[in-house]
Amino acid sequence: MEAKRWQYDNLIKHWVAFNSVANQCFDKVKCLDFSAPLLLRLYLAPVFWMAGTQKLMHFSDTAEWFGNSEWGLGLPVPWLMAFLVTFFELTGSVFLLVGFSVRLMSLPLLVIILVAALTVHWRNGWLAIAGATGIFATERTQGAIERLEQARTILQQYGNYDWLTEHGNFVVLNNGIEFAATYFVMLLSLFFIGSGRYVSLDYWLDRKFQNKR
Repeated sequence: MEAKRWQYDNLIKHWVAFNSVANQCFDKVKCLDFSAPLLLRLYLAPVFWMAGTQKLMHFSDTAEWFGNSEWGLGLPVPWLMAFLVTFFELTGSVFLLVGFSVRLMSLPLLVIILVAALTVHWRNGWLAIAGATGIFATERTQGAIERLEQARTILQQYGNYDWLTEHGNFVVLNNGIEFAATYFVMLLSLFFIGSGRYVSLDYWLDRKFQNKR
């Protein structure tokens, strides 16, 4: 028993030593730490820009969907809610792109994502696309897979399936919380770490302000 415990402690000791050396090596590339928030911003900016422009181009339909309790979200003051969501998505995308007030702008975007996840996507489970099996599969996604196979059979029999799938396979949108959760985590990271060094307005404005002091 004592021998096994000694082996276990020795293994942990060597792993801690190895991890310490690895962290020292990782510290040497801290000069590139600006790349992580930059890539998060560049990823999220077009996501919110496209969402905001779609709402803006179909603003009346968006406001009606926000307010309708039968086939929409049933939110109060839907026109105001639609305006605020559209405004913050469009403004937020620009702010994320240039790295301006990123931590502040992350807050309304986090609220928008959280509300969307709870009111629209939560009931559909985790998966955004119905196609996976395992712990994330539900009766809804399993049923979608069966229907997708039937649709493929019909298209293969009566259509030019090679041409139809030349630029991608057919899928069934499950509209689960997968994407919303991903965006939420990315925004939450930006809220805590900020817009990053060098390639952001926040960084240069902070430097200028500090130099003035």
